[in-house]
Amino acid sequence: MAKTKTIFICQECGYESPKWLGKCPACGEWNTLVEEIQSAPNKTITISGLKTSPVHLNEVEITQEERISTGIKELDRVLGGGIVRGSLVLVGGDPGIGKSTLLLQVCEMVGQKAKILYASGEESVKQIKIRADRLGISTPNLLLMSETNLEAIQQSMQDLKPDIIIVDSIQTIFKPELTSAPGSISQVREVTISLMRIAKENNIAIFLVGHVTKEGTLAGPRVLEHMVDCVLYFEGERHQSYRILRAVKNRFGSTNEIGVFEMQDRGLVEVDNPSLMLLSGRPVNVSGSCVICTLEGTRPVLAEVQALISPTSFGIPRRMSTGIDNNRITLLMAVLEKRVGLHLQNHDAYVNVVGGIRIDEPAADLGVITAIASSFKNFQVSPQTLLMGEVGLTGEIRAISYIDKRVNEAYKLGFNQCIVPLENAKNLKQTGDLKIIGVKSVSEALEIAASNS
Repeated sequence: MAKTKTIFICQECGYESPKWLGKCPACGEWNTLVEEIQSAPNKTITISGLKTSPVHLNEVEITQEERISTGIKELDRVLGGGIVRGSLVLVGGDPGIGKSTLLLQVCEMVGQKAKILYASGEESVKQIKIRADRLGISTPNLLLMSETNLEAIQQSMQDLKPDIIIVDSIQTIFKPELTSAPGSISQVREVTISLMRIAKENNIAIFLVGHVTKEGTLAGPRVLEHMVDCVLYFEGERHQSYRILRAVKNRFGSTNEIGVFEMQDRGLVEVDNPSLMLLSGRPVNVSGSCVICTLEGTRPVLAEVQALISPTSFGIPRRMSTGIDNNRITLLMAVLEKRVGLHLQNHDAYVNVVGGIRIDEPAADLGVITAIASSFKNFQVSPQTLLMGEVGLTGEIRAISYIDKRVNEAYKLGFNQCIVPLENAKNLKQTGDLKIIGVKSVSEALEIAASNS
C-alpha cells in the first residue's frame, strides 16, 4: 500500500511546502500553512469539440458568441452585451452587498427563456424562497437546491441540463476526494477547475459568487481570477443605498465598465443616469465644492469633489481622502504650495468624492486642486462649472482623452461652462451654448474659477 503523503499549503497565497513553516516564504504571513493530504495529480483537462493539436491561425473558424440578455441594462453593459454561453463569471463583494439579490433578479428575467439551476451552500431552499417572494420572483424555470457537495451538483446538472448555473458561494462547495475543508486553497482551486470544465464542455453559463477579504480582494487563491472568463466586483457600503458593479476582467467585452444600482425594498433598481444621482443634493454657494467628469469604461460620469482645509492642532498636518488616492492628494497640495504659493503646510486636508464612487484617472486633478484651493481661500466655484484636466508637477494643465464625451455629458446635464486643458479646447467643436475655457496652468484655472463664483 502506498504511503500517504502530506503537504502544507498557505491559505493566503497557495504556497506549497513539504514541511510546516511558521511564516510563509511567499506572502510573509504567519501561521497560514495548513496540512493537507496530497492527492493524485489530475488528468489533463481538455474541452470537448476542440482540437488539441496545433492549427494554423487562418484555419481557425470563429462565430459570434451566443448571448442571453439578462433583462437588466446595467448588467448587460458590464458583461459586454449579455451572458455568453459556456462562460464562467465570478461575482465578488462584501457580505450583504447584494450579490445574491442581483442574481435572483437575473433569474426572474432570464427564466422566461432559459432553465436555471441555483445551487446554494449558504441558505436552505426555504430561505431562498422567502427572499424570492420578497423580490417578486416567480419564474417556473428556476430550480433550487441547497448543496455543498460538488458531485451532487454535477449529478443534478446532468439530470436537468440547465442553461445557466448559479453557485452561491464558491467558498462553501467541496470535492469529497480532497481532505481539506471547504473554502481552503485546494478546494476552491479544484472546484473552480471542475466547474470550468462543465461550462466549456456543456456550453453552460456558470455564475460563481465569491466573498472578499477585509482588504477588498476575493477570498481564496489568486489563480481563481485567472481561471474565470469574467470578474465582477460589487462595490458600496451596506448602509448606503447605491451599489456599483464593476468589471475588472472580461474576455467577451470591455473592462472597467460600471453599472449603478440602488438598493430598495423590492431589490436592486437600475440607475440610468449615475451623474444625476451623484450630483443630487449638491450644496450651492459654499466653498470647497467642485464638479468633475471621470470616465468609467465608455461612460462619462459627473461627480462632486468636496474639500475641507482647516488649521491643524498637531505638529504634523493630516491628509485624509475618500474615493481618491491619498498620495495623489499629497502631490496636488505640493503643487499648490510650490507653484501657486498657498501655504498649506500647517493645515489639515480632507477630500471626499460624494456618492461612494472611486476615481483613479488623472483627469480629475484640476477639479480636486480647485476644491482644495476654494476651501483654503474661501471662494465659491460656480455650480454650473465643470473642471477637467491633468495637473503636472510644474503646475501645467495637460490634455486628457475622450474630451468630446465629457463635454457632451456636461451639456446634457445643463452646465454652462467647462474649464479644460488648452490643448483640448483647440480641437473642441462648439456644443450648444456651453462655454469652453482652455487653461494652461493651475494659477490661470484658479483665477477663472474664483472670478466666476
